[in-house]
Amino acid sequence: MTPLRRNRNYLLLQSGQVLSTIGSESCALAYPLLVLALTHSPARAGIVGFARILPWALFGLVAGLVVDRVPRRRLMIACDAGRALAAVSVVVALALGSLTFPQVAIVAFLEGTLFVFFNIAEIGAMRSVVPTQQLPAAYAGEQMRYSTVSIAAPPLGGTLYGLGRAVPFAANAGAVFFSIGTLLGIRARFQEEREPDTAPLRAQLAEGFRWLWARPFLRSCALLFMWTNPVYEALFLVLVVVGRRDGLSGAEIGAVVAGTGVAGFAGALAARRLQRLLTMRTIVLGSFWLQLTIVAFVVWPSVYVLLAAMLPSMLFLPTVNAVVIGYRVALVPDRLTGRVNSVARSLALCAAPLGPLSAGFLLGAFSARTTIAAFAGFLFLLTLVASASPSIRHAPSLREVDEGPSEPAFPAAAG
Repeated sequence: MTPLRRNRNYLLLQSGQVLSTIGSESCALAYPLLVLALTHSPARAGIVGFARILPWALFGLVAGLVVDRVPRRRLMIACDAGRALAAVSVVVALALGSLTFPQVAIVAFLEGTLFVFFNIAEIGAMRSVVPTQQLPAAYAGEQMRYSTVSIAAPPLGGTLYGLGRAVPFAANAGAVFFSIGTLLGIRARFQEEREPDTAPLRAQLAEGFRWLWARPFLRSCALLFMWTNPVYEALFLVLVVVGRRDGLSGAEIGAVVAGTGVAGFAGALAARRLQRLLTMRTIVLGSFWLQLTIVAFVVWPSVYVLLAAMLPSMLFLPTVNAVVIGYRVALVPDRLTGRVNSVARSLALCAAPLGPLSAGFLLGAFSARTTIAAFAGFLFLLTLVASASPSIRHAPSLREVDEGPSEPAFPAAAG
C-alpha cells in the first residue's frame, strides 16, 4: 500500500486546500474586524458570522444530493470560482469607497454557501484518492491541515487587514485560484461509475438519513456535535471582541486566535497515536469534559485566560474529528457518500450559526464574563447528556475499518 506521503493525488488535494483554507480563514478574522470598523457593533459582527455559517443549515442536505448526482471535480472548481468572485467584489467595493454592511453579510453568506457544496464534494474526493484502511490516518492528516491553517490564518489575516482592509480578500481570491489548479492536476476519478439514480430526490435524501440513523454511535455524535459547534463559533467571536476591547491590534488578535491553532496542530500530531491508545468512547467523552475549562474566564476575565482555557479542548479536537469522520467515511458506500456526509454535517452544523449570533447579542447586552458563564453552563448540560448516552458509552472500535479494502475505491486515472 502506498504511504500517504507518497500519494501524489492525496498530496495535491491537501496542498490546494491548505492554501485555499488559509485564505478563507484569514477572511474569517477580517470579517468581524471589518464590521466593527464599519459599524462599531458586536451584534452586527455576530450577524455576519451567522450569515457565513447559516448555509450549512439551509443547504447541507441539498449539497449531498447534488454531490451524488453531478461530477464532483467540476462542482468543486465551480464553487472555487464563485468564492473568488465573492472575495473580489469586496476588494472592488472597498476601492470605490462603497462597501456597506449588507454587502459584507451577503458576501459572507455566498462564500459560506459555496463552501458547503465544496466541502461535501471534497469528502468524496478524499475517498477517491485514499484506500479505505488509510482514511482515519488521512483525516488525521486533514485535521493537521486545519490546525496548520488555524495557526497561520488568524495572524496572517490580522496582519493583512492592517496593511489594508481589502488585502485579506484579495489574498483569498488568489489562494482559491491555486486550489483550482491543484484540482485540475489530480489524476483520479472523483466518483465511481454508476447508473444515474432515477429515484425521487426525497427518496434519495431519505436513504442517506436512514443509513446514518441506523448507526446509533454516528447518529448520537451528529446530534451532540450539533450543540457543541455553536459554542466553538461563539468563542471565536468572543476572543475577537474581548481582544478589541482590551486594546489589541488586528495582528495581536490574530496571534491570540492562532493560539488555538497551535493547540490544534499539536493535537493533530498526536491524533494517530491517540487513536491507537484510546478507545472511541474515551476520545468522544474526553472531548466534552475538556470543554468545561472555559469556566476559568468567569473567575479571571482576561482574553489570555480565555485562550488558555480553550487550549485543552483544542488539543483534543483533531483526534475526535479524525476518528468520527474517518470511521463514517470508511463505512458508507460510495453512492451514498455525499448524502450521508451531508446529513451528518448538516445535523452537526445546523445550529452553528446561532453561536456568533448569540455571542454578539450577549456581548452587546452583558459582560464577557456573563456571556462565557452562559456558554459554560450549556456545555456542562451537554457533557452530562453525552456521558449518559448508551451509544457513546458502547462506542464501536476503529478495528472495523481495518477490514476494508486496501486500495482506493476507484483509482483509475482521468475523469
